[in-house]
This record gives sequence, C-alpha cells and structure tokens, in this order.
Amino acid sequence: MERLTREPGVHQITFSPNADYYVDLYSNIRTLPSLTLHRRDGTRLAVLGTSRAEVLEKFDLQYPELFTIPTSDGFPMPAEILKPKDFDPHKKYPLIYYVYGGPSAPTVFNRWRNSIYFDNMLVKRGYLVVRFDHRSATAISKKLENRLLYLMSGPREMKDVVDGIRWLKAQPWVDSTRVGIWGWSGGGSFTLNAMTHTREFKAGISVAPVTDWHYYDTKWAEFAMKRPQDNPEGYEKTSFVKSAKNLHGRLLLVHGTYDDNVHPQNSWAFVNELIRHNLRFEMMFYPMRKHGISDRPARIHLYNTMLEFWERNL
Repeated sequence: MERLTREPGVHQITFSPNADYYVDLYSNIRTLPSLTLHRRDGTRLAVLGTSRAEVLEKFDLQYPELFTIPTSDGFPMPAEILKPKDFDPHKKYPLIYYVYGGPSAPTVFNRWRNSIYFDNMLVKRGYLVVRFDHRSATAISKKLENRLLYLMSGPREMKDVVDGIRWLKAQPWVDSTRVGIWGWSGGGSFTLNAMTHTREFKAGISVAPVTDWHYYDTKWAEFAMKRPQDNPEGYEKTSFVKSAKNLHGRLLLVHGTYDDNVHPQNSWAFVNELIRHNLRFEMMFYPMRKHGISDRPARIHLYNTMLEFWERNL
C-alpha cells in the first residue's frame, strides 16, 4: 500500500468511474478547502479550486488546538479547544462544550469547519469553546460503536462526557462553576441527556432535539434501536421526556416548526413535562423553518439569541 496524499489534514477522495483519476477535496483546521485533479498514481493534473486564503485575511480568527482528553479508564478522546487571543493560563474562563455524540459521528477533525466563525464570536466574548468525541462517536472502530448499551445512545456515552467535562473542570484555567453545553439535532438530544442526568452544566442550548425515539423516523430510529416492541427497555431509558423532571441548569430549547426530520412533537412533549413539573426554561420557535433553520435572517437571529443566552446565564 502506498500513501498518495502528503499534506496534513483531511483529504476527501472521489474516483472517476474507471478509477484512472480522482479529485481531492482537501482542507485542514487552518486552511479553507481546495479541489485538485490527480491521476490514480497521485500525479496532480489540475487545480480546480484554490483555498482562497485571502478570504480569511479580513477576519482576526483564532484556530483550535487539537489534543486528547483521557476517560477514567484511560481511553484518549479526540478533542479540540479554541481559546481567546489574549488567553492567560493564570486566569479562569467559562467554557462551552459543543456536542453531537451520534454513533460513529465524530466532530473533531484536522479539517476546515465553517462553524469556526460562530466559535470565534464566543471566544471574543471570553469563552473557551471545546469539542470532544466520546468513544462511540469516534468512528475509530465498529467495536467502539457497538458499546451502545441495549442499542441505545445514552448511559455509557454520558459517562465518557462526564469524564471529559470533569477533566476540563480540573484544569487551572477553567471556571468549573461556569460550564455550558450545546448541540443541534443529535447534539440537542445529548444536551438534554446531559442536563437531565448530570449536574455538570450551568446552562445549555438544545436545538432540534430528539426527545423520545418513538417520535423519530423508523429508518434511523429502528436502525439504532430496533422496533419499540423488540427493545422496550432501550426506548424507555433513552426518553428524555421521562427525565425532563430532573432538568438541572438554565435551558434554551430551539425548534423550527416545519422540521420534517426531527418533528416539533419532540420539543412539545419535553416542554409539556417541564410545565407539568413547574420548571423554568426558555424557548425560541422559528415559524416555517425546517431542521437546519438555514435562511439568513433566521440564522442571524438564532446566533444572536444564543449569544445573549450565554451572556445572561454563563
């Protein structure tokens, strides 16, 4: 076997139908994507799209540092941290943890990510921004993904997350009383999981979360969970509707009313339980927006809502 790509980062390769040529979509954590055409022996034939470094010159960006966080049993979780430009290791900073957390769905790569712009808005306000992948999310091996207990995403993954957060809280430059969590879709679910099963977080933002696998589409829910009648314990133990009464910390819940992926019913059911138990929370609906809440006015509004929430609660 011969290695053809040399630049450090992520190379996404697509071969021609006859496998004589391939295109390489390349980026790293500091470099915008470029696209090049190669022969199958690695010879570069053409640059189809440059990384356009000049685009970044108008931004005073901070870039993440890659590292690992050990779990209590020694597993090295891939991690990255973004620090303020004037970071002082002798000061203590509030920390925001971004999570997705789905099986074999890592968030930590040495590749370009457009979310760096929003993350920089946070670090400019004095927050540390962290990502790390629990072992079932790393995609390192099918064996690690198969750790899911009762085919459900929850208890074992949350143990890794708690290990990671406690390791971070033990660092001298982290204010352990001001740690937040947020995520979207599966990450929104993980946020609710963390805020109803642990007391590690002062505040959290959950966007478009699955709150009960009964409400999700059968293609993905039954792929991970089997049918409800075949895995009743798994469905029961992963229902955040049932654990809503245990909410700890300030919560902002966000959903698009036309979300045809994670139906708003998920948030309605969770909210109804919070109301039933007289628990305080904040919520933002985006009328006629789908899962991505992707139009420019709504996205700007959402980011500003999130920034204001962190400033008030963290």
